[in-house]
Amino acid sequence: METEKENPTLDQIEHFVREMIEGLEPIHADPLGRGRPRILPALCLWAGVIICVLRGWNSQLKIWRLLSSLRLWDYPRFPISDQAVYKRLEEGGEGPLKSLFEQVSEVLQERLKPYIQTLASFASEVVALDDTSLDKVMRHLPLLRAAGEGVKLAGKLAGVFDIRLQQWRYVEYIENPDENERVSAPSLLEHLQRGALILMDMGFYGFAWFDQLTQEGYYWITRLPQKHRYKVVHTYYQQGETLDALVALGAYRADRARYVVRLVTFRVGQTSYRYITNVLSPHLLSLHDVAVLYARRWDIEMAFKLIKRELGLHLFWSAKPVIILQQIWAVLLISQILHALQLEIAGKAGVDPFDVSLTLLVDYLPDWNQVDFVALVVERGREAGFIRPSRRIRIQTPTLELKDYVPIPPDLCLTQTSRYAHRRSDLD
Repeated sequence: METEKENPTLDQIEHFVREMIEGLEPIHADPLGRGRPRILPALCLWAGVIICVLRGWNSQLKIWRLLSSLRLWDYPRFPISDQAVYKRLEEGGEGPLKSLFEQVSEVLQERLKPYIQTLASFASEVVALDDTSLDKVMRHLPLLRAAGEGVKLAGKLAGVFDIRLQQWRYVEYIENPDENERVSAPSLLEHLQRGALILMDMGFYGFAWFDQLTQEGYYWITRLPQKHRYKVVHTYYQQGETLDALVALGAYRADRARYVVRLVTFRVGQTSYRYITNVLSPHLLSLHDVAVLYARRWDIEMAFKLIKRELGLHLFWSAKPVIILQQIWAVLLISQILHALQLEIAGKAGVDPFDVSLTLLVDYLPDWNQVDFVALVVERGREAGFIRPSRRIRIQTPTLELKDYVPIPPDLCLTQTSRYAHRRSDLD
């Protein structure tokens, strides 16, 4: 009989998941109805999905084997066929696992407070917005490969990632993989605090969107497209290609933003950088801080990589949409726990979170035998390579002194009449 190795850290994660599942009422109870009671309780069905993701198993068949042969925790083995498990999953919907993801996230947010990163202290929170397409990974299935490259069936995920806590704040499934980022953007705001600093790429670029964020009390940073026109209304500092200034976006009456924004530009080697933000004060956010914070937008890209590659979301268990959604929420739940594990190790070891290899945590966590994995990595992580200098680019910027900045004239107008052309921006 196949058995699992003893693993204190992995067992702790499973115990945490078990407590959350058993405390989730919609999962705990099966609906009442006529006929014989169900052999397999809903609690065990959804626990099986979560544990299969945690253990790195890659098919619905493994869920059935866990429940019917290997035994889940201290529950009995259930005399149920593989087809019965498939049917139950299809009938169950995404609601139970999505609800569990949200509850686990609330618990982790409280537990991670001692390890929160200090970034942009003026902001209520620092988050990144982005989305990722699931259509290409879906074509690993023979059925979808046969459908041809022009068919997109899996949709996309749009998310809000908490930079300070390294946690998913909110994730939304979008059925249309071609939907523009700005369509789902307003719904993402519903999950943010006023005063949040939002990091976003140029897929979210739009004058109406920028004005909405500023008017509703959010801070934001993004890049400025190379060909985009603007009018300088005040120059704080300029020397060569280094510029820190206030600009009015849009050169045409038919297409311009209402609120003046701040533009910072500089060159490092052969690369030019251009960022815009509605944080107008250099005293609140320096040129260097703007560049460093925008670079943290990469955190959400790495979080998507974790769920799609390290946690196996590029290999779907089924072509059925409901099963896909169940797997997505299970993977997201485990990713929350792994991100929390990385942040906790970093906090205890006194290093940057990205100096702790998340890839190695995923690879080795299920295999350690009779070892407290967190304590081991904190104590010997540098020697074993789990803690090492991150490969992320170290941000370099020109060194500027605020005493060299030209103050804003007291009568400077910081707004103009807005016009939205409602056309796709040129982001070349």
